[in-house]
Formats: sequence, structure tokens, C-alpha cells
Amino acid sequence: MATYQKYNNYVAQLLKAVHDAQAGGHVWRVYLSNIAPTASDTIKATGSATEFTPGGTGYAAGGEDVQNTLTDGTGTATVAGTKVVWTAATTTWNPFRYVVLYNDTATVLTDPLIAWWDYGVGGVTLGVGETFSVKFSASEGSGTIQAIT
Repeated sequence: MATYQKYNNYVAQLLKAVHDAQAGGHVWRVYLSNIAPTASDTIKATGSATEFTPGGTGYAAGGEDVQNTLTDGTGTATVAGTKVVWTAATTTWNPFRYVVLYNDTATVLTDPLIAWWDYGVGGVTLGVGETFSVKFSASEGSGTIQAIT
């Protein structure tokens, strides 16, 4: 299982009100990369984990919306996201290793980076018709991206 790793600047971004995680706020998206992220990166355009080019169809530039929602209460705020599925439609995809989460509609910064997950040495290659899913918990629907207490 891949482990959540946040970008260093994300905490400062939260305190500077860069992110609005509630439903109807900012759109958070995940994209694929075959280049290792650097924790000190701050925005997608200059980040080391450049977006993946699959070599086939089934992947849209910019990644997919995770339909983020925010709940709070009793001193804990939780951001949840829904499962995202990609399918290699016509040809085998080039390998990718990382899933990167970013804020696509932030107004203070353009596409600030939030976190990433590493899927291991060698990465993931999809054959025609195979799928890759990003789930934020064991649930098939929505799951916790992050909880802050």
C-alpha cells in the first residue's frame, strides 16, 4: 500500500488560507507521474514530479477531480475524496510510480501541491483494458485523504 507523503509547504499553505477543502470550494485533483516528487516543491508547474504521459488513451491531462469534502467537529477536521479510476483504453501505458494531489483552483498560488503516494520501485504499467484506482481508504467510495487534530 502506498503511503501518504505531504509536501513541506502544505502546512504553511493551510495557515495562509491557500486551500478551501470544503465541497464547492477548491477542486483537488490527482495526477500520475513517473518522476519522484521532491518534498520542497510548492506548485505543479515547477515541481519535479511532472505529469505522466501514458502513451495511450484513457488519461486526461491535469488528472482527475477527487470530489474533496471537508467535515469538522470535536477538534478534528477531515478531508475526504472519492475513488478515481483510470483505464488504459487502446495501448499499454508507460510505467508510472507516483500519484500526486494538488489544488487545481487555488487563487493565491497556481496549482499548489498537497501530497503524493509512491507505488514502489518499477512502478505500475497498465495493459490494454487494465485499470488503476486511487482510493483514499479501504472503502470503494469516499475515504479520508487527511485528518488534522
